[in-house]
Amino acid sequence: MPERGDSAAYDRWLADLERRHLAELTFPEVSRALRALSATYVERRQKIAEGAALAGAGKRAAFAMFYGPLHFLLVAHIAGELPGAAGEHSTLVDLGCGTGAAGAAWALACARARGGRAPRIVGVDRHPWAVSEAAQTYRTLGLSAAVHRGDAATAALPSTRCAILAAFTVNELDERARAALLGRLLGRGSRGDRILIVEPIAGSIARWWDRWRAAFESAGGRSDQWRFRPELPAIVAKLDRAAGLDHREITGRSLWLAPRATAASRAAVLSASS
Repeated sequence: MPERGDSAAYDRWLADLERRHLAELTFPEVSRALRALSATYVERRQKIAEGAALAGAGKRAAFAMFYGPLHFLLVAHIAGELPGAAGEHSTLVDLGCGTGAAGAAWALACARARGGRAPRIVGVDRHPWAVSEAAQTYRTLGLSAAVHRGDAATAALPSTRCAILAAFTVNELDERARAALLGRLLGRGSRGDRILIVEPIAGSIARWWDRWRAAFESAGGRSDQWRFRPELPAIVAKLDRAAGLDHREITGRSLWLAPRATAASRAAVLSASS
């Protein structure tokens, strides 16, 4: 759960999700959509690039009300555990921001560590609904942000140092875009940016992970796996039961690269680009 100082905004965000997404849909409709959405992620991942995950109001509601809070809780946990993750970031770029939940969680962790000063978020997503939903998330949580449509692999990055997040995004890129993004991120890391990658643990979903992990570790970064049991929001727990899922334990894995412009990081950039 968020820290006490965040709880009011967090509760307000959850209430807003329910109010908006259940305005024209019933709970059974959303739970059925969640089952279909879960199957898309587990069994039919090739359809994600075609937009299947956000096709229809039911799936969009399920994604926002269920996976959004889960992603928030996971990234909040990671940001609270990784040394330096909640440091001085004036700008946080969220590549493939989705509903904005992951970027918001990291920004709020930074605010807690900095006496309430959250970084400005720049959210990028190719789906127009996600851009709109992320903007609503940031507003409701009281975060300064700009959100625009764009591709996670090629989006323009700030000329100044920043934090860069790609949560549940890299796996949805094609191989060429993924390789190009790895080189860009390692290059930014060698210049002093903080880079955080978050993905599911399941190895069958992310066969590219080992190469990225080796590249990050060669550049002085680290890889971690996470398992924890948070208090789930009531709507998430209810949807979890109704859809026949079990998220009492949240899991994920991450790659983290903190600022260090070293010979090792420059060598990793060259290796990733070759």
